Amino acid sequence: MDALDDLDLRVSGCRACPRLVDWREEVARTKRAAFADQTYWGRPVPGFGPPDARLLIIGLAPAAHGGNRTGRMFTGDRSGDVLYQALYDVGLASQPTSVAMDDGLELYGVRITAPVHCAPPDNKPTPGERETCRPWLVQELRLLRPTVRAVVVLGAFGWQATLPALAEAGWRVPRPRPAFGHGVRVGIDGSDGFDGSDGSDGGGGPDGLDLFGCFHVSQRNTFTGKLTPAMLREVLSTAAQAAGLGK
Repeated sequence: MDALDDLDLRVSGCRACPRLVDWREEVARTKRAAFADQTYWGRPVPGFGPPDARLLIIGLAPAAHGGNRTGRMFTGDRSGDVLYQALYDVGLASQPTSVAMDDGLELYGVRITAPVHCAPPDNKPTPGERETCRPWLVQELRLLRPTVRAVVVLGAFGWQATLPALAEAGWRVPRPRPAFGHGVRVGIDGSDGFDGSDGSDGGGGPDGLDLFGCFHVSQRNTFTGKLTPAMLREVLSTAAQAAGLGK
């Protein structure tokens, strides 16, 4: 077992947030009628993707009847349908759908994770729960540091979690901290003193990376057209190029 597998195993056993533990387990017991014959995962959902990923995608939290049911990030729900179709379209996934852990899906140089690993009530974790879960994200970033060169953050909640996690994991985050926005690109230096003052948009230093903002693939955003498939593909394609991936 490698270090990232060990981290994933420890994440899936976490019980640090009582509200989230109660909710995820209640959902797993009561289920949705359409999935009544299925055994829900009902635990924290670890990241998904290879341990040498060059691109990391950070979402918000698992969906109650998506990741909390299947045990894989963005799997078995409509948000995941949009994300994996886009990853497939830009050459980063082996298939356009993600329905179960054993469906054969592979990600090419990409890992998907979240700042909160348990499904929250109303899809809204609290800032306190985000802070409690942050050490897992910090450890994941540290383990990916040798290879990761770009990070796409889906939504403002994830952005607010990612910036301090990057700093704690050893990157130099510009000050003042950059604001979230769709299409925002920020260079994050690995070690050599980048402070953002020169206006550069490329990560510097030996372990630098590019940080991208993207509207979340929530149904609220995709159904209203706030985030279109073309907008998502553009961010993913640009981030893949920054990471040295893609077609």
